Amino acid sequence: MKRKAYGRDAGLTVRMLLTTGLLGLLYVIFAVVLLNVLSVGLIPMVLIVVALAFFQYYTSDKLALAAAGAKVVEREEAPELHELVERLCAMADLPKPKIAVVDTDVPNAFATGRSPKHAAVAVTTGLWRRLDPREIEGVLAHELSHIANRDVLIMTVASFFAMLAALLTRIGLWGGMFGGGNRDNNNGPPVWIVVMLVSIVVYAISYVLIRTISRYREYAADRGSALITGTPEYLMSALQKISSEMFRIPERDLREVAGMNAFFIIPTSVKQRTAELFMDHPPLEKRLAALEQIAREMGRPVG
Repeated sequence: MKRKAYGRDAGLTVRMLLTTGLLGLLYVIFAVVLLNVLSVGLIPMVLIVVALAFFQYYTSDKLALAAAGAKVVEREEAPELHELVERLCAMADLPKPKIAVVDTDVPNAFATGRSPKHAAVAVTTGLWRRLDPREIEGVLAHELSHIANRDVLIMTVASFFAMLAALLTRIGLWGGMFGGGNRDNNNGPPVWIVVMLVSIVVYAISYVLIRTISRYREYAADRGSALITGTPEYLMSALQKISSEMFRIPERDLREVAGMNAFFIIPTSVKQRTAELFMDHPPLEKRLAALEQIAREMGRPVG
């Protein structure tokens, strides 16, 4: 079996497509409800969508780096990091992304950018100090897989429509509460109550679906790392080491970067107990089990 055969998981792909389809259907239904219940015209809605989409599409990488306090570094500032990324990009047939460093003791890494040609990979100084070179390679290959799969764009689009739904809901609520509340020919409940109830349901369902998609993308990026490096055991070691080290980091430091949890390879909330349904990353034990299975298929040593 050739190594490239490990790059796809048919079952995982079907689950991602099904979940994404359900999320899209949910937003279509929500838009139809808004158009019928509120006095929101189609043209204003389209203008809002286009304006927000353009802003988010062209600034997502810059906003993520700024939010994390990441500094883009040139080759002379971090030669080893640049060489490692260049080697992995050659193996993965990807253009070299921008490389950034976050000065924090929290061991982590993330990728951002709307496409492989407009992407950035960031690592923390804590990660660079704590992991072995082969473990760092596994982590960076995971992040490059996110870029190759356009995961940042996919998650941005998924979250974007949830954000838009929240915005339109607030517009409807304000219009309903301060604009009369009921339609002239309707003796039913005020419009703003209807919109509020619908928005709560939509938000709750989209919250779960977005996090489900996010978990699937992490599994796919783990598999991609195994494909690029051919050594999934090093990513397994890195995930275990990052997770255990997180328990030694002061809560104050974790809170400072908690806003990037959805991007990180291991969320800083690993200390907290949360139901898997509401997690944006799979449980560590499940990621390790999936990587262990891939390692066995590739004939790699595990355990």
